[in-house]
Amino acid sequence: MPNPWTGIGNPYTRQEVVDRFNATLKRGEPLIVAGAGTGISAKFIERGGADMIIIYNSGRFRMMGHGSTCGLMAYGDANEIAMEIGEYEVLPVVNEIPVVCGVHASDPRRRMWHWLGKVKDMGFSGVNNFPTHTIVDGHFRQVLEETGMSVKKEFEMIGLARRMDLFSIVYVATPEEAVEMAKQGADCIIAHVGTTVGGSIGVTSAVVSWDHTVARTQEIIDAASQVRKDIFFLTHGGPINTPKDVEFILGKTTAHGFVGASSLERMGVEESLTNLTKEFKKVPFNQ
Repeated sequence: MPNPWTGIGNPYTRQEVVDRFNATLKRGEPLIVAGAGTGISAKFIERGGADMIIIYNSGRFRMMGHGSTCGLMAYGDANEIAMEIGEYEVLPVVNEIPVVCGVHASDPRRRMWHWLGKVKDMGFSGVNNFPTHTIVDGHFRQVLEETGMSVKKEFEMIGLARRMDLFSIVYVATPEEAVEMAKQGADCIIAHVGTTVGGSIGVTSAVVSWDHTVARTQEIIDAASQVRKDIFFLTHGGPINTPKDVEFILGKTTAHGFVGASSLERMGVEESLTNLTKEFKKVPFNQ
């Protein structure tokens, strides 16, 4: 059945988003996807030419001046926060590009098929697995796996989204997770190599090397490509922070583009507001 909303922006069918991404690549442009925590961020990210916007709870904390890792903590209902940002701030101001919703798939209080129905009804064109347990490791990750909050819930959510005709763009941290997401039908896989460096609240010592970033990104791409050949691959996190960084990683891997959250939304605000305020303070004043 054809999409009655075709031509006027969200919502898009899964195939329509796939077609849009392929059209971007055919023009010789990288895919640029951005996280947005406020309506004004989304409005001007779209104006800058981004291919997609992702709404997730960490965006709210990021734009409150806190680290994005707040999105992994119990500082609010992650699913409800993402829905609220989308409904009242982002979807009303984005004119044309697809907007997808971050879904906390392991929340035991949610019937996931029911929640994804709400996501779709709101006008989101797809889903993302955030908050994600793929970026949690060590003892705590093992506890999550053994107590019913496994990353398997994220895999299952993506499989359900595929059956509901929602585009899926997913974070993974390992080749094994990439394979599982590919099997579930993920349309776009993001190689997440760690928290973004830089700015006022980026990591400074917990930084992965460029060698690790390049190697892990390509390992994830290679692993998922063995399952399906129709997956889009994006880079994210770690030392990848500036357009020059993105140019470097895309030149060293077969990724199709980049996801910027802190590196696009937060960095843009930090630098521009600081410099603009300094300019105002330089205005001559005569009493």
